Amino acid sequence: MFEVDSCGTGDWHAGEKPDRRVRQIARKHGVYLPSIARQLDADSDFQRFDLFLAMDRANRADLLKLGANPERVHLMRSFDPASSNLPEEDLDVPDPYYGGDEGFEQVYTMLVAACKGLIDTLVASE
Repeated sequence: MFEVDSCGTGDWHAGEKPDRRVRQIARKHGVYLPSIARQLDADSDFQRFDLFLAMDRANRADLLKLGANPERVHLMRSFDPASSNLPEEDLDVPDPYYGGDEGFEQVYTMLVAACKGLIDTLVASE
């Protein structure tokens, strides 16, 4: 069994629902997002979770600065088998917030591929 949670390293959107465009793309793909954003709680989260997935190198640097064990922090797209030969600077998940709806679809596609690879990795390690 796996326990999964999501949070941000900053408090910009803490307490808010996901962006309307995120919810729209998720619904289109049959995913319901009832969650409310929260900020990382370094005191408990670093003890509670075994793995930390950063969407980009800046988020990874933030996690490390906050005290995460470097061996437990990975870029999300590093789990996408199709991205395995990309240089690290090409593994960032772009932030679609200031762009159009197509950016949210692109990010969804990237994350689905990375999640499939992550699940395969986790299952293989059990």
